[in-house]
Amino acid sequence: MKIVVAMDSDFEYIFKHDHHILENLILPKIRNKEIYILKNQKGSNIGWMRYGYFWDNTPFMNMIWIEEQYRGKGVGKQAVLLWEDEMKQKGFKLVMTSTQANEEAQHFYRKLSYQDAGCLLLENEPLEIILTKKLI
Repeated sequence: MKIVVAMDSDFEYIFKHDHHILENLILPKIRNKEIYILKNQKGSNIGWMRYGYFWDNTPFMNMIWIEEQYRGKGVGKQAVLLWEDEMKQKGFKLVMTSTQANEEAQHFYRKLSYQDAGCLLLENEPLEIILTKKLI
C-alpha cells in the first residue's frame, strides 16, 4: 500500500468518487496538499483521505474512504497515522475528525486514541460525534 499527496491529475478520480465535496473545492484542496490518494501494490487508486481546518487553525479530517475489499486490513490506520505525523511535523498539537453515531468508524477512531469532544445534531441526520486526538 502506498499513500501519496494528490496531484492535479487525481482530480477526475476524486470528482467521480467523492460526492461530499463541491467540485470547485477539489483543485484548491489538491494544490494545498489536503488530499491523499491511497494506492494498492499495483499502483491503482483504492481510496482517499482529505482534510481541512476547524476554526482555520486545527487540522480536521473530513473524509477517509477505502474500497470495500481493502477495509479491515490496516490501510485506514496507516493513512490516519501518516496524516497525524505530517500534522505534528507542521507544529500542530491537536487533530480532529467526526463520524456519525450510526457508523462503525467511531470505534476505529477510538482505537487510534481519539476521544469524544462533543457532538452535532443536524435536522434529519444522525448524531455527528466530534473526536479529537492530542499529538504527542
